[in-house]
Amino acid sequence: MEKKTFLQSGHKGSLFSSFLYFDISFMIWVMLGPLAVIIAGDFQLDAAQKASLVALPALGGSILRVVLGFLTDTIGPKKTGILGMLLTVVPLVYGWKFADSLQDMYFVALMLGIAGASFAVALPLVSRWYPPEYQGLAMGIAGAGNSGTIFSTLFANRLAQHFGSWHVVFGLALIPIALSFIVFILLAKDSPNQPAPRKLADYGRVLKQKDTWLFCIFYMVTFGGFSGMANYLTIFFNTQYGLKAVTAADFATICIIAGSFFRPVGGWLSDKIGGIRMLIVLYAVVGLALAGISTLPSLAVTTVILFICMMSLGMGNGAVFQLVPQRFRDEVGIITGIVGAAGGLGGYFLPTILGNLKLSTGSFTPGFLILSVIALSCILIISIAQREWKRSWIGEGGKVGTALHSVQLAGDSLSKGTNA
Repeated sequence: MEKKTFLQSGHKGSLFSSFLYFDISFMIWVMLGPLAVIIAGDFQLDAAQKASLVALPALGGSILRVVLGFLTDTIGPKKTGILGMLLTVVPLVYGWKFADSLQDMYFVALMLGIAGASFAVALPLVSRWYPPEYQGLAMGIAGAGNSGTIFSTLFANRLAQHFGSWHVVFGLALIPIALSFIVFILLAKDSPNQPAPRKLADYGRVLKQKDTWLFCIFYMVTFGGFSGMANYLTIFFNTQYGLKAVTAADFATICIIAGSFFRPVGGWLSDKIGGIRMLIVLYAVVGLALAGISTLPSLAVTTVILFICMMSLGMGNGAVFQLVPQRFRDEVGIITGIVGAAGGLGGYFLPTILGNLKLSTGSFTPGFLILSVIALSCILIISIAQREWKRSWIGEGGKVGTALHSVQLAGDSLSKGTNA
C-alpha cells in the first residue's frame, strides 16, 4: 500500500483546532509573566513573591493536567477541551473584576493552571489521528501552541499601559478564548481509534514503570525550562538590567520566539535522526547556555544566549514527545497527563529557584548554575537508560525499531479496523 503523506494520514481540522486551543490557552496561562512587573509595583512585591506569583500557574497546570488527561481518556479529548475552555473563563473574570489583593492574585494564578492543562487534551487529540512515523511532526505542530506566550509578552503590558489597568487585560483575554472555543467545536473531531476508557488503576500501573519517571524528568527540564523562563524572563530583564515593563517583555519575546517555533523542528528532526540523539545534543546546549547566563554578561550577550537556550528547550519538547507516544502507544492520554504534569512542575520550580536565590544571595548566578547542572545531568541519565531502551522499543539513535513499528501498525489495523 502506498504510504500516505503527512496531511493525508491524519485530520487537518483536529490538528489546527488543537494548535489554536493550545496557543490561546498558553497565552492565558503565562499572562502573569509579563504583567508581574506591573502588579509587583502595585503590591510592593519582593523577589520571592514575584517568583511565586508567576510560578503558581505552572503548579496549577501541573495538577490539572493529570485530571484532564484522565478525562481525555474517559470522555474523549473534544469534550474535555470544551470543558477546559469553559473553566478557563473563571480566573479571567475574577482577575478582571475582583482581584484587588495579593491573595486574590495568588488564587487567579493557581486557577490559570486550567489553561495550562490544555496540553493534556490537545496532544492526545492529534496523536490519535497520526501514525508513528509522523508522531514527531504532528505533536510538534500541536505543541507549537506554546507560541501563545509571544502574544502575552508582546501585548499584555502594552494593553495594561494603554488602558491604565492590568485588570482589563484579563477581560480582553475572554475574546480570543471565545473564538478558539467556536473553532474547536466546529473543527475538532475525536479519532475513531480512541482507546478504551482508563481507570485510576491504569495510572498506577503506568507510574510503576521506570520509563514514566524518566520521561517526567526529561520534560521537567525541557518544557519546565521553557514555560518557567517564559514566565520569569520579563522579571529577570527588569530586575537585572533595569528595563521598563514593556521593554523587558519585548526582550523576553525575542527569546521566547525561538522556543515557540522550533518545537516542530525538534519533533521533525527526531523523526529523522532519533529522539535520543536530539535530546543529548539539546541538553548539552541548554546546560552550557545556562552556565553562560550565570556570569550575567551584558544585555546583548544575555539575549543571544537566552535565544539559543530557549530554541533548544523548544526543540527538546518536540524530541521528548516524539518518543513518548512510541513507548506508551496505548496509554497516550495517561502518559501525556503525567509527563505534562511533570513539565508543569518544572515550570513552577524554575522561577521559585531563581527568585528565592536572588532574594537570599542578591544575585541570579547561583540559580542559573543549579539549572545548568540539572540540564547536564539529563545527558548522563539518557546515556544509561538508552542501553535498555535499545533492547526493547527503540532502534539506534532513538528511532522506533522497524520490527516493532510493523507490529504496531498491523496490530492497529486488525484490532481497530483501520488502514495501516
